Amino acid sequence: MTKTVAVVSGGMDSVTLAYHLADIGHELHLISFDYGQRHKKELAFAKKAGDALDAPHTVVDLSNITSLVAKSALTSDAPVPDGHYAEDTMRQTVVPNRNAIMLNIATGLAVTIGADNIATGVHAGDHYIYPDCRPEFVSTLETMLRVANEGFCSPDFHVLAPFVTITKGDICALGDKIGVPWLDTWSCYKGGDTHCGSCGTCFERREAFAEASVDDPTPYLATPEYVDPRV
Repeated sequence: MTKTVAVVSGGMDSVTLAYHLADIGHELHLISFDYGQRHKKELAFAKKAGDALDAPHTVVDLSNITSLVAKSALTSDAPVPDGHYAEDTMRQTVVPNRNAIMLNIATGLAVTIGADNIATGVHAGDHYIYPDCRPEFVSTLETMLRVANEGFCSPDFHVLAPFVTITKGDICALGDKIGVPWLDTWSCYKGGDTHCGSCGTCFERREAFAEASVDDPTPYLATPEYVDPRV
């Protein structure tokens, strides 16, 4: 059986990633990170995924790096911007080098436990704002990690990013097909008791359900409509 360390934040993309990998036969170890983000509630949703899939779940404390990446609205007191997820204002939610940091640590775990792969839920909708969610990032990182761990990692080691060329709507359709419990996922950057519905990631979540023609069970405080700035 293929053994994979999957980075799972607790959001719908990464939780769907974990369910998808389990569905196609991977033995999973989930890993999540406390990097001083605005709220920690998403980590509880990552744990729910691990429990549901009977997979070990490790939370790595990186909170001591918060001051190094505090320019982001996700790691500071700056307000989380509302609007379409492709708006230029969403650049305020970029945490510098976040995926590279997390995937490097996930690789350390993979080598330690003899896993064949690491996996990330980055998708095509992230490409506009987040440079560490693009195909060239994934392929370049894989090359670097193989070199850095040559002789210690699996000779067939890969960075799996099965969603990197598909949309969040496609992920939602897949998750619906394999039975992802959507209420056990969290997207909102604001971290209240209920999804705000107006921040970029909430809007993207709402849009994904609509594009996939899947009923959205998520309660939202608001449901504003935004114009895609790319059109």
